[in-house]
Amino acid sequence: MNDTQTPKSEKPNPFDSVPIEVTVSVGRARPLIRDLLNMGENAVLTLDKRIEDPVDLYVGDQLVARGLLEEMEGDHAGQLSVRLTEIADLQNGIG
Repeated sequence: MNDTQTPKSEKPNPFDSVPIEVTVSVGRARPLIRDLLNMGENAVLTLDKRIEDPVDLYVGDQLVARGLLEEMEGDHAGQLSVRLTEIADLQNGIG
């Protein structure tokens, strides 16, 4: 058997079907508490990123990837998605 073949007797990984939650961070804001407390409906909170900047993807508090926000088309038109542009080396982080 060569390296490109998987042994037929190999058991499937039981973790393959366990869902995880991915958090997408689009930016941060650092208002003063007094300004935050004075905000009402329709207030605007300015983030530290621009619309074209990459977003960060986290599993728990671990940065796992970066990507670009996109809008879905077709049956899912209007729904947000993320196109991955950079995958973390979980041993060394994203460089």
